[in-house]
Amino acid sequence: MSLMRITSPHTHGPARTSKVMQQVLLATLPGLLVLTHFFGFGTLVNVLWAAVLAIAFEALALTLRKRPLGFYLSDCSALVTAVLLGIALPPYSPWWLIAVGMASAILLAKHLYGGLGYNPFNPAMVGYVVLLISFPVQMTSWAPPRGAGELPGLLEALQACFVPASYDAVTMATPLDLLKQNNSLLVEDLWQANPQFGRWGGVGWEWANIAFLGGGLWLLYQRVFTWHAPVAMLATLTVMAALFYDGGSSASGGSPLFHLLSGATMFGAFFIVTDPVSSAVSVRGRLVYGALIGVLIYLIRVFGNYPDAVAFAVLIMNLAAPFIDQYTQPRTYGHTRHGGGS
Repeated sequence: MSLMRITSPHTHGPARTSKVMQQVLLATLPGLLVLTHFFGFGTLVNVLWAAVLAIAFEALALTLRKRPLGFYLSDCSALVTAVLLGIALPPYSPWWLIAVGMASAILLAKHLYGGLGYNPFNPAMVGYVVLLISFPVQMTSWAPPRGAGELPGLLEALQACFVPASYDAVTMATPLDLLKQNNSLLVEDLWQANPQFGRWGGVGWEWANIAFLGGGLWLLYQRVFTWHAPVAMLATLTVMAALFYDGGSSASGGSPLFHLLSGATMFGAFFIVTDPVSSAVSVRGRLVYGALIGVLIYLIRVFGNYPDAVAFAVLIMNLAAPFIDQYTQPRTYGHTRHGGGS
C-alpha cells in the first residue's frame, strides 16, 4: 500500500513574519508610552529616527545583495530592530550615536550573516553593545525622570538628537548605577538621598517594566512565543537576588523586586530573550537558555562593570544557543535518547 506523501503545513514568506513583527511592535507601545511620560520625548525621537535609519540600511543591504526590496522590507523585521534599539538607548541620544547603532545592528549583525533567519546574535543587542563599548559616556547619560528634574519638550528632544552641540543635557545616574557605586550608605539611606529611586526600583523604571510585562503577557496570549525562556530568566534572576540579598547593607546587590523592576529586565525577558532566530529552539533548551541569562544578568549587575547586563547576557547565550540545543533535543519517536533503535 502506498503512503500519502505530504509536507507539513508550515507557513513561509514574509506574510507570517510580518504579522508577528507587527504584534511585537504593538506590544512595545505601553512601555514606550510610559518611558515618554516619565522621561519626555527623547525615547520617542530615538525610535522614530532609528526606524528611518533601519529602513535605509536595510534597503542598502538588500540592494548590495541583489534582493527584492519590497519582498524583504515588508516583513517589518528592520522596524522591530529599530524600536528595540531605540527603547534601549538613553533618551535624547545624538543622531550619530543612533546611526552607528543601527548600522551595526542591520549591516553587521543581520546582513553580514545572510539576513533574517541566519543571524546568530540578536541585532538590536549587537548594536547596543557596540555603542556601550565604544561610547560609554553617551550611553550612560540618562535623563532624570519626571519628579527628579525638568522634562524637555518635543522641540528640545529634536534639538538634542539633531543639533546635539547646542543642547545642554541634564543627566542623572540610574538606580542600578547608584546601587552598584554605593559603598557607604545603607540601601534605605541611599533611597532617601536620591530622588530617582521609586517605590520598588526607580521612578519611571518600575512602571516601564510593568508596562513591558503587560505587553509581553499579551504576546504570550497571542502565542507569538512560548513562556519557557522569559519565565526561566525571571525566576532565576529572582532566586539569585533572593539568595544574595543581605537585607539592605551598603554592600547590597539589591532585593529581588528591585532587580525585576529596574533597568531593562522585563523588556529583555519578553522582547529580547524571546528572539526566535538567535535563541534556543527546543523546549528544554529554552528553559536552560533563559535560566542562564538570568544568572548572567545578576552576576554582571552585581559583580561586573555594567549595571544593566541584559545585552551582554543575551549575546553570550546567543553564542551558546546551538550548544544548548544539541543536548536538549527531544527524543525522536521510535528511537532511544542516544539515537539507537526503540
